[in-house]
Amino acid sequence: MLKELKRYDNLGTPSYFFQLLKALNENPGAEWRLDDVNQLFYNKIIDNRRIFDGCVELAIKIKLLLFQGGYLFVDKKLSNSLESETQMKDRIVEYLFKALADDDDFHQIFNSKYLSYDIIYKSFQISNSAFGFKFSNFKQLLIDFDVIKYHPTSEIKHFIINSRFRKVFDKTVLPEIKKRKIGVDELEKAMEEQRVYGEEAEKFILAFEEKRLNGKDHIEWVAEYVANEGYDVASYNNDFDTEHNRFIEVKSYAGDKPYFYWSRNEFLVAKRRRDSYWLYLVNRDKAGNDGYAPLMLQDPYENVLNDSKWIVGVDKYKIEWSG
Repeated sequence: MLKELKRYDNLGTPSYFFQLLKALNENPGAEWRLDDVNQLFYNKIIDNRRIFDGCVELAIKIKLLLFQGGYLFVDKKLSNSLESETQMKDRIVEYLFKALADDDDFHQIFNSKYLSYDIIYKSFQISNSAFGFKFSNFKQLLIDFDVIKYHPTSEIKHFIINSRFRKVFDKTVLPEIKKRKIGVDELEKAMEEQRVYGEEAEKFILAFEEKRLNGKDHIEWVAEYVANEGYDVASYNNDFDTEHNRFIEVKSYAGDKPYFYWSRNEFLVAKRRRDSYWLYLVNRDKAGNDGYAPLMLQDPYENVLNDSKWIVGVDKYKIEWSG
């Protein structure tokens, strides 16, 4: 869908869509053709824009508008959401995400390569480079609808994803992101069984942390979106802390002796974060037992690598031609 829309300059603003949908909805008996819509907005300036070339096609593609027999109709399910522009805007974002859930180009933009987690603003963010020039019109649409916002620090070339749309994003987009997630370790990426084990262990730790912190909110499952952050869960040391200060990498294992595989990226993040970085090792054989607690290791860069109880081995080498 995005590939077909990239030829347009403007995909619409909330004000444009509010005027369009109100006009069509308030005259249900009227027969609106595309020419009638073009005439309605002829010579109008909305949000400092004159060109509205891609707006109707976008509305049809995401099924805000139905195009039947040469006439345009507002989707009946949308009619009750036109009391205010804000209400309409939220519903259009739902329509948009639902329509893009299986769009390949959308997932070339919203994938783990470009997503990251902003600790200070407690939100996910996406790199500006994800859109490139090719999808600049789509980027502007997301800005206009407040789906993404410019990062407050202008030097950071990222957009913050509005947490207001987190639920609809999780419902319609996240499942596909997870299927296509880019792993840091290519071996683990290829092993579906390990991926499932890892996800189950991360869910276990989310519940464990919530209980440990007496039901505290805003424990973030970072790995649900981002594969290369170097940790899976952003949590807190105590339930009265207001900023994330415990960054947890979750590993699962089976058997009597704990073991784990550490990627280079995870190792470097542990080295940088030191005391705020934790390894939680979850025994899959015991995780279902009442009262089970994982093995929790603070600052593993120091307390694992320099502890003789842990045997460190090399699983594979990178061999590069130097000639």
